Amino acid sequence: MADGPPENAPPGIDPSTPTFARVYDYFLGGKDNFAADREVADMVMGLVPEAPVVAQGNRVAIERAVTHLAGELGIDQFVDIGSGLPTSSNVHQFATAASPGARVVYVDNDPIVLAHGRALLTETGVATFIQGDLYEPEKIFTDPALTALIDLDRPVGVILAAIIHHVPDDRDPAGVVRALHRFLPPGSHVMLTHLHDAGDDPRVEEAKKILQSGLGGSYFRHSSEIERFMEGLTILEPGVELVTAWRPDGPAGPLEHPLHSQMVAVLGRKD
Repeated sequence: MADGPPENAPPGIDPSTPTFARVYDYFLGGKDNFAADREVADMVMGLVPEAPVVAQGNRVAIERAVTHLAGELGIDQFVDIGSGLPTSSNVHQFATAASPGARVVYVDNDPIVLAHGRALLTETGVATFIQGDLYEPEKIFTDPALTALIDLDRPVGVILAAIIHHVPDDRDPAGVVRALHRFLPPGSHVMLTHLHDAGDDPRVEEAKKILQSGLGGSYFRHSSEIERFMEGLTILEPGVELVTAWRPDGPAGPLEHPLHSQMVAVLGRKD
């Protein structure tokens, strides 16, 4: 890990162990990261200089999805699972801009994300932050803080941004997504973004090694495999698409065209 003076961290946080949330924060230009996170990020950027651009594209895709769901489909409540550290633009801001009165519950299992999220994203009657694990959906959807804000008898928008690619094959990522369905009423939507391996870039293999050794597991998958994670849902147009190209007629973002093929987005509806 990188040398340097000791870093101050909240109690229970090990700054010498990188996390994807803090690496992602660094890619987005945030300040909630440590030397260990920056070391992993710098290795990735040494291989793929476009990495921060891909992270920004991920945020653009989330904004477009939430704006579409709230502004055009009338969905006014969202659950963002694996939300990561707060950024300058977050789901409840996208949602309320398109649908005043929208409500959002952020979910994460990282203690530092939880601390920052509760401090920066909580708005009474609008947004709250709970601790939860993707592998335990029942605990998420029965959490009193969630049920106080979200009416599970009405359609919900679930955001799974850059989280399913941390689920290894032996934990059945398709099954993990499918397990959420039973908590969602008809008319609900699931938006997913995922690291992508188009099979034509040799740098992906090296990026896999860096992320899997530094962060304990990040899995690049082909779009056809990612599509299978949406089984049981009706996939909406344009299907599985690069985040920077997904619904490009949506809100303006930092990118005007795809620079690479390393992150895709998909949106599905529960009928």
